[in-house]
Amino acid sequence: MMHDSSWGAFMRHDDEQTPPEIDRTLLKRVLSYARPYKSHVVVVFATIVVISLLTLVPPLLMRSLIDTAIPDADMGFVTLLGFGMVVVPLVNGVVGVVQRRATAKMGEGIIYDLRRELFDHLQQMSLGFFTNTKTGELMSRLNSDVIGAQQAVTSTFVSLVANTVTVAATLFIMIRLEWRLTLLAVSILPLFIIASRQVGKRLRVIRREQMAANAEMNSVMQETLSVSGALLVKLFGRSDFEHDRFAEHAVQVRDLGVRQATVGRWFFMALGLVSALGTAATFWLGAVFVIRGALSIGTIVALSAYLAFLYGPLSSLANARVEFTTSMVSFERVFELLDMPVDVQEAVNPVKIGEAKGHIEFDDVWFNYESDTPTGLESVRRFGWRDTGQVDDSALRQRTDDWALRGVSFTVAPGEMVALVGPSGAGKTTSTYLVPRLYDVTRGRVLIDGIDVRQIASSDLAHIVGVVTQETYLFHDTIEANLRYAKPHATEEELRSAAEVANIIDFIDGLPEGMRTRVGERGYRLSGGEKQRIAIARVVLKNPSILILDEATSHLDARSEALVQSALERIMESRTSLIIAHRLSTVLKADKIVVIDDGQVLEVGTHESLLSQGGLYARLFETQFKDASAGPRRAGR
Repeated sequence: MMHDSSWGAFMRHDDEQTPPEIDRTLLKRVLSYARPYKSHVVVVFATIVVISLLTLVPPLLMRSLIDTAIPDADMGFVTLLGFGMVVVPLVNGVVGVVQRRATAKMGEGIIYDLRRELFDHLQQMSLGFFTNTKTGELMSRLNSDVIGAQQAVTSTFVSLVANTVTVAATLFIMIRLEWRLTLLAVSILPLFIIASRQVGKRLRVIRREQMAANAEMNSVMQETLSVSGALLVKLFGRSDFEHDRFAEHAVQVRDLGVRQATVGRWFFMALGLVSALGTAATFWLGAVFVIRGALSIGTIVALSAYLAFLYGPLSSLANARVEFTTSMVSFERVFELLDMPVDVQEAVNPVKIGEAKGHIEFDDVWFNYESDTPTGLESVRRFGWRDTGQVDDSALRQRTDDWALRGVSFTVAPGEMVALVGPSGAGKTTSTYLVPRLYDVTRGRVLIDGIDVRQIASSDLAHIVGVVTQETYLFHDTIEANLRYAKPHATEEELRSAAEVANIIDFIDGLPEGMRTRVGERGYRLSGGEKQRIAIARVVLKNPSILILDEATSHLDARSEALVQSALERIMESRTSLIIAHRLSTVLKADKIVVIDDGQVLEVGTHESLLSQGGLYARLFETQFKDASAGPRRAGR
């Protein structure tokens, strides 16, 4: 017997947690993904009808056997009926294979379309989105949620249609056989509806919580099982801490799975009791009719068989509603990402400038990393999280007045080398991010050759601007593949030439597999200097008109630093260069120095002129640059 406390525990649901009902707009959008597969949809529907109708034939054959063939001792008719009982499942099986193939093509196609659309959309997001989002959560949406959405169409939806056809056909036949018993059998239908509606609401909340918990667990795995994460854990001896952190999320996933399974079991038990009640009532009244001679034995046997075809699909329909409402959560989570506005958007009519002269201008640029609206995945969570009912995004909506850049203005002439110097956190790196549009300015303009970068075609901008960052990222692939990322169709001579300019060709030739040597995840099989020089070679292959450099030599040994610095000087020749300077030699070679502090340009000039002013640059020179010849120093970022 169902305990009141257990039943109440799963039936209770907080009104604030109950998500909105599925509306027509959502359903239309879901079905739009099946539109390219119309032919497969037609095949699926046709096979559903055929299978449903053929499934209902055996009880009629059994009725004829009991009421006609056996009493008449007609062996030919008996043989024919037996043959029919073999042919029906055989045809059903063949049609089922056709149906499965059509649903598989439709389902896999929908997965492909959703993943491609979602991946393409994420590729358009600004750097700010990724700095506010855990990679593991994105992986969860691209994998688990997309598969859940596909199952909603290919499994739940197909089951819903098939069971609807079966119920309709069964009711038609049962009414023709005995309408009074049929009416009694369907009188319990409201009980199915009540059970499915109550459980559906609860399971939908649990399903969304499961997806969130899985995403959190995936994030922990992605962070700690990567090379960088594993190294950090080992160096700080935090294995026990990470074990507990992972276990905490895994326990949550486990408990939610138990809750879902328990609710589902109570649900099926309730449906079973309802079906048993209807079957018992129908059998009792049917037996009365047979005893009174108002009904044949064959008819009551056929009706008893059809009860299974009626209550089974009715239970499945009730469960399909539950599954469909919960599976819609997968579509909601995918659509949440697809509906996120792209904050760095391509211009409606972008300007294509081809080869650029390399003139850069910052025109009263203001920039704030904070936005008027939440960023990352926090901004798309719509309802029903944990026990709060709604997301409290008041803190996310608050906009800080702490600008990263404040009215920054300066110019870089074509072919000119400009060094950005200033204390750590002054805004130098932020300034360089605005040129290739990793972010868009909040106010003002950044121009290349007099054209606002927001008006330049993104493909042109990527070709024009080359960046060498402090943190070098290499794919877990060969050196050759990492170099070709800049120029996929580069010749062998071009690859070697770029590697020679970057002072890395001798190292590559010394490797057993040469260019085809795998560098490991994030290039961890290489030293810092080797990774940096491969990154430089990659930019050389790109051959940009504008070069942005965040010098990264302070953590290298003297030999590696000298090789990297030599490579940097080679690629800066005849190019417009914007450099975050950490070395005195770089500052001295600069045509112009821009001193930034607290997001503002304080001084602009040459080394000598700025020293004579006795301002911030002079103080930086005394504290950080003056003794650079004794060892590499940094001026901060």
